Amino acid sequence: AFEAAGATLVATDSSSGRLSGMFPKLANTADHLLADGVDITHPEAAQAFIDETLRRFKRIDVLINTVGGYRAGTPLHETSLETFDLMMNLNVRSMLIMCRAVIPTMLKQGTGKVVNVSSPIANHGSENASAYSAAKSAVARITESMAAEYKRAGLNINAILPGTIDTPQNHAAMPEADSSTWVTPNALADVILFLSSDAAHIIQGVLLPVTGKG
Repeated sequence: AFEAAGATLVATDSSSGRLSGMFPKLANTADHLLADGVDITHPEAAQAFIDETLRRFKRIDVLINTVGGYRAGTPLHETSLETFDLMMNLNVRSMLIMCRAVIPTMLKQGTGKVVNVSSPIANHGSENASAYSAAKSAVARITESMAAEYKRAGLNINAILPGTIDTPQNHAAMPEADSSTWVTPNALADVILFLSSDAAHIIQGVLLPVTGKG
């Protein structure tokens, strides 16, 4: 979606070679940067990635934090601390680290947009999903706080709250579910693209539900 809109794309992935395989025509070009094998839950790795971005392109206009993960299915007393740590690291720590690395540049520019990914579960607890619910709630509250902190500096900070996303992983995990009500990745991309555009310059601190027909 962003490529079709004419954007210069900078993307990273923790796995080696996956991004290049997904977007071969964007790899190894001067117009875009695909950085494989970067774990952005580590501040040093994230900062090096951002430093390379600025060296190449001199500015960062939009930050989209899509790194996240889901683990649930047990009541609190059966939920391991490893699960809590994993949910916080993937969903919250990754966002915090990237925002801390990018926002100083946006402040110098006097402009920038950040789109985070939370979840409808951020607004209420859910049975057997305490760790995930807490993590996504943290994303939502941090988004609201950032919006208040940076709105007078020319930055727009918002988040989307997707429903169940129509992915192969979710089909495999829920084979009996009615996937006709799920949200497609393309539809999410359209919403994120809008929040990243000049048309959304007056939207600030919004937690936008994107739940499809579900």
